[in-house]
Amino acid sequence: MFGSISILVIFVPVIIILFAAIFLSKQYKRCPSNKILVVFGKVSGEKAARCIHGGGAFIVPLLQDYTYLSLEPITIEIDLKGALSKKNIRVNVPSTFTVGISTKPNIMTNAAERLLGLSIADISGQAQDIILGQMRLVIATLAIEEINQDREKFLDLVNTNVNLELNKIGLDVINVNIRDITDESGYIEAIGKKAAAEAINIARVEVAQQEKDGAIGEATAFREKEVLVAQQTAESVMGQKQAEKDERIKVAEYEAEGLSGEAHAKRLQEVAIAKAKAETEQGRKEAEREQRVFIAVQEAMSVEGENTSQANIAAYNATLKEKQADAKRKGEVAFANASRDVLSAQRAEEVARLEKEEVVKEEINKKKIEIEAEAQAEQVRRVAKGEADAILLKYEAEAEGIKKVLESKAEGYRQLIQHVGEDKHLAPTLLLVEKLPELVAEQVKAIQNLKIDKITVWDSGNGSSEDGTSTSNFLKGFIGSLPPIHDLAKQAGVDLPKYLGELKDNKNEHKEKNSPS
Repeated sequence: MFGSISILVIFVPVIIILFAAIFLSKQYKRCPSNKILVVFGKVSGEKAARCIHGGGAFIVPLLQDYTYLSLEPITIEIDLKGALSKKNIRVNVPSTFTVGISTKPNIMTNAAERLLGLSIADISGQAQDIILGQMRLVIATLAIEEINQDREKFLDLVNTNVNLELNKIGLDVINVNIRDITDESGYIEAIGKKAAAEAINIARVEVAQQEKDGAIGEATAFREKEVLVAQQTAESVMGQKQAEKDERIKVAEYEAEGLSGEAHAKRLQEVAIAKAKAETEQGRKEAEREQRVFIAVQEAMSVEGENTSQANIAAYNATLKEKQADAKRKGEVAFANASRDVLSAQRAEEVARLEKEEVVKEEINKKKIEIEAEAQAEQVRRVAKGEADAILLKYEAEAEGIKKVLESKAEGYRQLIQHVGEDKHLAPTLLLVEKLPELVAEQVKAIQNLKIDKITVWDSGNGSSEDGTSTSNFLKGFIGSLPPIHDLAKQAGVDLPKYLGELKDNKNEHKEKNSPS
């Protein structure tokens, strides 16, 4: 008995709590996204209802209740007829409005207060009356031209005025579609016909303008084609001349290299011969090179000046002809204004022909002269540079050879000084001995150029004389007229070796021979 009572005491509160939780959970209402939850009854503040879009709310039993307002769009057909415009012309403006309950807080409250419990038809009827009244008001403020031509302005005014009034009952304008605007008097139709006629006239003028532009464009294209063909021909000629110039430059380079190689080989052959003449020859060649370079530069400048003058004359003639053609065109256009399109095409053709025959030709000639002058000047420069480099290499090699010879001699003299040791007089003696052949050659030169056709010697025929015959004495005296080698060495302060003999005094020798024994 007591056990049953204990079980009841435990389960009864649990069951009560469970039922209370289920009841309270059912009182919490969630709001779907396409509806507005309206809680009415005892709500906070002075509002008659509380509107919730999204989320949920707890409904207090007995004190509060709830319902939903649908957010689905409502389509309203407005067949407006006979609306009086600003100029007292009645117009028909059939249109379609799409409206719906707003989700803005204040406007939602208006919807809860004025549309709660109404059907779609009732809401549509209220909105239709408001829309008709506002459209008539907007049309009365606009002229029929503004309504017909500036549809965007008309729609903005309708949207603004209608939306302002619909917000008062909780609705928003979603879309406005005006199908057509007509009037009973046919004014809009007349405006349309006038606009159509103007458009046709404008189109005809534009067609004529386009045909004229087409003719001008065709003539211009033809002229541009001729000019481009002439330019391509000129570029082809220029390319050919450029290739010829490159070929001439290469040939000149190869010739300069050949001349340089030939000069190098010849230089090796002439180094030993041209040692003494190096400085004089170098100065002379330098002067000749500078003279040739100066003459080449002056000739190039002269040719360049002539080419520039010819180019300026050609450009001036082309400009003069172009101005004459332009003046002629203007006179013909003023004289025959009715046929200006044809004359304009003729003028374009004439200008193209003049440009083709005169300007392009002169430009080609000018380019041709410039290319030839540049090639000739480049060839002159290359040849002059090659000759100058060859001469410079020759003289550099000669100077290097002289330097090597002098360095070798200096090394030989140094070694000679080292070998002679303390006998410092031996070195000049050896050097003089080395030069004896040259000294003897110089002695021979003293008499080798004497022009003696015949020598007559009177000899007594007595060959037993102690001093020899007259002929032998003559030859002895003739040879004695040459400076002796010992005298030359003594003048140089050098003592010749003993194996070369000694120089005795002739007077002393004669006294020794005549003295009695």
